[in-house]
Amino acid sequence: MQFVRIDDAVIHYQVIGAGPDKPAIVFSNALGTDFRIWRDVIVRLAGKYTILTYDKRGHGLSDAGSAPVTIERHAEDLAFLLEHTEIGRAFVCGLSVGGMIAQQLALTHPEKVKGLILCGTKARFADAETWNARIASVEAGGIAALAEGTLERWFTSAFRTPDNDELAGYRNMLTRQPANGYIATCAALRDADLRAAVMEIAVPALCISAEEDGSTPPDVVAQLAKSIPGARYEMLRGAGHLMCVERAEMLSEMIQAFTAFVAEDKTLN
Repeated sequence: MQFVRIDDAVIHYQVIGAGPDKPAIVFSNALGTDFRIWRDVIVRLAGKYTILTYDKRGHGLSDAGSAPVTIERHAEDLAFLLEHTEIGRAFVCGLSVGGMIAQQLALTHPEKVKGLILCGTKARFADAETWNARIASVEAGGIAALAEGTLERWFTSAFRTPDNDELAGYRNMLTRQPANGYIATCAALRDADLRAAVMEIAVPALCISAEEDGSTPPDVVAQLAKSIPGARYEMLRGAGHLMCVERAEMLSEMIQAFTAFVAEDKTLN
């Protein structure tokens, strides 16, 4: 395992190397998850890319730190990791809040971003009242109080069957996340609004929705694609919010097609 201290937080990350001629890609995870959600995508891309994956601040094995967490703070953590690992510049693939972190990184550190793969995300997540209610629910009953509703948004009905051991595993992942880290990122999402800023993103972008996403439906992701200059839009069928779990093979193919397109188009480099 690999760890590094960033300010007052120790961050857990992993680098999977490839040849020096291979592009680099970063995976940034969703609220209430850790980097294991990307496993089935990563195994399909290993050797084709240098891969950086990490537990964002307050999730998995990473500390939350004592200071308030913001989307800008999350993006600075990722910028630090790109420097620390000597990757420097990479494609950034983010799911949900991970996608918002990717958007912020492209705005504040465009020199570190070769392209964006924005999965099931948007530039503004809900209103303050909604987030405050979620924070209050976790403070009162822990993350377990939100588990069933969250799993319904994360996965299709076909995946959410009583005999699916994977579903039980992802419930464990969710409920075992640090409550303070979950709450801190809820507050970060409550306070973040990139709707105007994303119109200034100047790197290639691919926005991917999932047909049965209960958190960020396809029309919402399509709107994000319209807001980012030159962005492309694709939809994955037969997947919920955690598309990297239910449709890892298809998502991997979309990532490879997009990164190849960017590499071949000299006007984008």
